[in-house]
Amino acid sequence: MRAALETAANASDRILKFALVVLMGVLVLSITWQVASRYMLRDPSSWTEEIARFALIWAGFLGTVYAYRSRGHVAINVLVHRLSDTWANRAGLLAAFSVIAFALPVLAIGGANIVLITAELEQTSAALGLQMSWVYAVIPVSGLLLILYAIHDFVRRVGGASVPGKGRA
Repeated sequence: MRAALETAANASDRILKFALVVLMGVLVLSITWQVASRYMLRDPSSWTEEIARFALIWAGFLGTVYAYRSRGHVAINVLVHRLSDTWANRAGLLAAFSVIAFALPVLAIGGANIVLITAELEQTSAALGLQMSWVYAVIPVSGLLLILYAIHDFVRRVGGASVPGKGRA
């Protein structure tokens, strides 16, 4: 199971990094075109604002997952740094469990419900006519990725492996 988790986490890392690079590229290009069309051509594009907004939403959610995975998220380590390795590991187990306890009902299940409801209602965006369920799909996707990474962290800690990154928790 540990090897399968490691493989899944590593594959997800590559996809996540690629998606974030593409999203940031789309964000930069759409905003650049919006500014250029508004001030140089005097004819602002109507669709670039929506693309930038949707790319920012996806980049925000997936960026949060990436920060969690790379242990670059904001953490309060004052207490954890004062603990012994055993207790610091236990704090890390509690943190991983807490992430799962939040991400499963709120992001994965709740997000999937939002996607299904908006797909059923056939809600579309104003300028692009894009199904809003595609925009909201990032919620359960990021939830599932967070769960994968938290389970991976949990299994590594239970197995006694050191967990790389900032801090011990």
